[in-house]
Amino acid sequence: MKYLKLIILLFSLQTISAQETDTLAYVKQFEINKTNYIGKPFSVLLNDMNKIKIQTVTPSSSGKSIKHFVASRFKFELPQNSFKDNIVLMVIEWKGELPKSDIKYYNDRSKDIFTSEEKNYYSNKIIRNIIVYKEVDD
Repeated sequence: MKYLKLIILLFSLQTISAQETDTLAYVKQFEINKTNYIGKPFSVLLNDMNKIKIQTVTPSSSGKSIKHFVASRFKFELPQNSFKDNIVLMVIEWKGELPKSDIKYYNDRSKDIFTSEEKNYYSNKIIRNIIVYKEVDD
């Protein structure tokens, strides 16, 4: 019985690890194919992204302006019970700046959770660049 539990545990960990790798590979495809999205509204990318959901969004500034944001970091839902130190992020750099007051309004309402309201806000924003990476805590 102990061996059966051990085998089940090891199989579960392997499945979770494979799902995280699949998540990274899937999201990474959008970076690889970024020429399909650069210069187009974010809604084009969102429409193609049908196998995974964005979990959270946080703004990123260039340091030049405290009134505007130039990029957003989108975090993706990972499999349930996955390791919290493995996070897949997609950074979207925007063509033009996003007013800090707009972003603050949505973040205050949603606590960084990517809601349908935020989806509507970002949908018409034009993509300048896409960067995908896996953030691992040390």
